[in-house]
Amino acid sequence: MRRQEFQMQNEQEEDITAFLEEMSFGFLGLVDEDGAPIVTPLNYTYTGGKLYFHGSRIGEKMTALRAGSKVTFAIAKEYAIIPSYFSDPLMACPATSYFKSVRIDGEAVIVDDPREKALALEALMRKLQPEGGYKTIDADDPDYAPRLKGVAVVRIDPVRVIGKFKFGQNLKEKPRQAVEGGLLERGSDYDAETVELMRRYCPAHKQPLD
Repeated sequence: MRRQEFQMQNEQEEDITAFLEEMSFGFLGLVDEDGAPIVTPLNYTYTGGKLYFHGSRIGEKMTALRAGSKVTFAIAKEYAIIPSYFSDPLMACPATSYFKSVRIDGEAVIVDDPREKALALEALMRKLQPEGGYKTIDADDPDYAPRLKGVAVVRIDPVRVIGKFKFGQNLKEKPRQAVEGGLLERGSDYDAETVELMRRYCPAHKQPLD
């Protein structure tokens, strides 16, 4: 059963978009010619409300995409492991993790237009190599034209987007405070940010970060 308190609502669409634009790695799910499921990890870019990835023009993934266009794509980021003892000194049950995840169900389109390919690949480069150090990818550039022709670029047109951001929305006030205190005391890489996100997505409990 889905926990509704963790599901992102329509008014939080901007948060889902920001997360998709922030991340660069996800998992493509599709079905091969024999009906067997395939999951492929790959880099992506999200621009203009569309998700793009690239790769070889041949291989298992492209064969499956030519056989059927319905796909799913999942992205997730774990922010913090929450030990049980943060809120319960005895029972293991409260142990969990806090994370953001988004799943896109949609139609995959193999892109033929070299200009759309160039725009998608340039967006990916800006994400993966924001410091620059390369010539802008341009479909009219004779150095890039043959390379654009030789690479496969796939666009996913979203049909359904599901976001799940889990940051203790189900907790009552006392255990919530205990978890926040445990995170701030531990001080691992994302712990302070996790507390900020707990307070952001639970506005009734929002308070300044110490």
